[in-house]
Amino acid sequence: MMLLRALDIGFFVFHSGLILFILFGWVWRPLRRANLAVIVLTGLSWTVLGFWYGFGYCPCTDWHWQVRAAMGDTDLPWSYVKFLLDGIFGADFDPTLVDWTTVFGLVGASVASVVTNWRDWTGGTKETKGTEASGD
Repeated sequence: MMLLRALDIGFFVFHSGLILFILFGWVWRPLRRANLAVIVLTGLSWTVLGFWYGFGYCPCTDWHWQVRAAMGDTDLPWSYVKFLLDGIFGADFDPTLVDWTTVFGLVGASVASVVTNWRDWTGGTKETKGTEASGD
């Protein structure tokens, strides 16, 4: 039982950290490429693996739920984000609202990551390049 509890805590820490990294990893320049790679892998998991397991499929959630089921916790939502929000706020959030908010979060993080990586790869924005060229 101690091993299961350790795995449960490990998944909680890793998965929650992964979500934060997906949402905000693009902010710090040294992490931007890794952030973009993780976002792409997450999108592929949600769609490609989702073709077989259901849209939004996440292996981390699947494995974590297997651990929790072995601990006797079988009343778990489909979404890990819903699980977190319900636990943090002591509420029962609407699963559809949580799913859409999660999708918008991933899309927003994707756009931010692509834009910041693009700026890194091309050396900045047009405004910055124009300013440098004019000597201002």
